[in-house]
Amino acid sequence: MEFNVKKLASDAGVFFSRAMQFTEEKLGQAEKTELDAHFENLLARADCTKNWTEKILRQTEVLLQPNPSARVEEFLYEKLDRKVPSRVTNGELLAQYMTEAANDFGPGTPYGKTLIKVGETQRRLGAAEREFIRSASINFLTPLRNFLEGDWRTISKERRILQNRRLDLDACKARLKKAKAAEAKAAAVPDFQETRPRNYVLSASASALWSDEVEKAEHELRLTQTEFDRQAEVTRLLLEGISSTHVNHLRCLHEFVESQTNYYAQCYQFMLDLQKQLGSSKGEIFSGTFVGNADSASPAAATSPPAVAAATLPAVPTIPVVPTIVGVPNTVAEGVLNPNEVKPPASGTRRARVLYDYEAADSTELALLADEMITVYSLPGMDPDWLIGERGNQKGKVPVTYLELLS
Repeated sequence: MEFNVKKLASDAGVFFSRAMQFTEEKLGQAEKTELDAHFENLLARADCTKNWTEKILRQTEVLLQPNPSARVEEFLYEKLDRKVPSRVTNGELLAQYMTEAANDFGPGTPYGKTLIKVGETQRRLGAAEREFIRSASINFLTPLRNFLEGDWRTISKERRILQNRRLDLDACKARLKKAKAAEAKAAAVPDFQETRPRNYVLSASASALWSDEVEKAEHELRLTQTEFDRQAEVTRLLLEGISSTHVNHLRCLHEFVESQTNYYAQCYQFMLDLQKQLGSSKGEIFSGTFVGNADSASPAAATSPPAVAAATLPAVPTIPVVPTIVGVPNTVAEGVLNPNEVKPPASGTRRARVLYDYEAADSTELALLADEMITVYSLPGMDPDWLIGERGNQKGKVPVTYLELLS
């Protein structure tokens, strides 16, 4: 118990000495040991790394999980060292609702079939999102979090110790300075003309006492200087390790970009596949949308929701149908088309603007470039999703969903 009391008193004295030194430095009443410029640059670089790492970490967490409540829940599970429960993504939840709706509306109906197809794509998108979040958390968030909770805490601890060592060093310097000043004052030559020689004795005794105090202060200064230099070297090595941290974070950043690239590439491919599926089934849902005779109007051409062009297309006469084509075999009606054998109608052809690039699948199709103008018309028995397109001497089938029909 006696040892603990003495230690407590000693610690209290050290704390009081540091507090006095710190206060006097802030008030400009005490000198402060300055660190070299290189060390100060290392400190500034470390602080900058810590601040930006925190901001990047927090914003990446928001990117991966926009729901703040879910982020708080994941944080609590992590602090409790428990596994975070699996959470359904928004895409997967939407896929579930679409599938259930399709079952209620009838999976055999056009709407039900489309809901099932879109729902399956949403499920795949949700699974891809889940994999992206998992990969980004492991390869990017975890290293950033480990730095803040591991290396940075060690650096902060050593910096606090270095600060205390510096305060102790400056306090010892101040005590030594005061002791030397008192010693010089006590060693001043006394006045031997005085009738009381006792003053000389007292002066000599005080000078000896202050000499002992100076020696003690110098010894403490050497010890504190050694401790300060040792702690400064330890802190310097840790701060120089920030360069290795940057290299590690750079590698993690590349992995994050790769994961994000793969995720968006998968999403793009899934949507392309869905677009093709909807394009192939559109003829069953909107049969006769673009097929008719030149004298009839087709309101479906203005209200077809899947086609981008249909959103702005007014109710206009449909594409003219070639009534009879001399020399064309009956296989045209069965879907077999030789563009070289097709002749445009004498009148009633329409102009169309291409909305997107299209790559021809075979020699019967016409490749398209976005924003170009072509001439289109239909043939009897053709798939309503396709038209005959002409551009100069080139001719071939073109998909309707890639066109904006002009009046």
